[in-house]
Amino acid sequence: MTTPQLNIAVIGAGGKMGMRVSNNIATSRHDGYYSEVSPAGQDRVREAGRTITDASDAVAEADVVVLAVPDLALQTVSAELVPQAKPGAVILTLDPAAAYAGLLATRDDVVFAVAHPCHPSIFLERHTPEEYADTFGGIAAPQDVVAAIESEDAEKKAIAEEAVRVIYAPVIDVHWVTVKQLAQLEPTLVETIACMIGGLLKESLHEAVHTMGVPEPAARAILLGHTQVALANSLNGDNPFSDACLIAMDYGRESIIKDDWKKVFRDDELDTVLARMLRLDAVAR
Repeated sequence: MTTPQLNIAVIGAGGKMGMRVSNNIATSRHDGYYSEVSPAGQDRVREAGRTITDASDAVAEADVVVLAVPDLALQTVSAELVPQAKPGAVILTLDPAAAYAGLLATRDDVVFAVAHPCHPSIFLERHTPEEYADTFGGIAAPQDVVAAIESEDAEKKAIAEEAVRVIYAPVIDVHWVTVKQLAQLEPTLVETIACMIGGLLKESLHEAVHTMGVPEPAARAILLGHTQVALANSLNGDNPFSDACLIAMDYGRESIIKDDWKKVFRDDELDTVLARMLRLDAVAR
């Protein structure tokens, strides 16, 4: 299904994600409307050669409204702008936390979607310096996106996917899940677990260098190489770990990992971490 040319409004166009998605909209076949309230953000939008549009005007014209604002602001921003959207518009957020927590203002004649970038895979085949430099995605290195939409309308889903492919370009695949499943992936799988492990690796590198006295280039080199091997062996089955390595891995699990760690996948634990992230007393759905 070929989608028509779209009017895409970006609310928060001068923020980190707002600038990223706006850069891609500006080079697409679609028309962009860029709204930003902070003076510093407005300066960034203008420096990029784009015109600031008042949020009300941008939303009124938009087929797709991208709410590129922090999670903590989504409740307030959606309450103000969703009533101003034209019937049939798609409201797109970039993170599932507020949507899953039921914080977004809703309307029966407006479609709500969430889309979160997967970022370029560590196993991505890269060919250019620009692709190697793009570790976040949305510039040169292809990435997948996981998305959810609260509609059975195929046309609206196609419009949402077109917008997703534009703002996160270049995109390989868009994987459609439910809002709850997306929340289970982000934050639980990738922030609670994967990003936490990334932070632990950084702390471990610091210990090796500053406590054990290993030269940093040597410690960094062996850590980065073995991180890729560990992921390739564990997730892709590329090579078996040695028997000695398996023993060390068991010791590491016994010493570092709690026996009940998989509880983070429970619904009540998801509610707990989202309440912390959104600074709520509790998640009410």
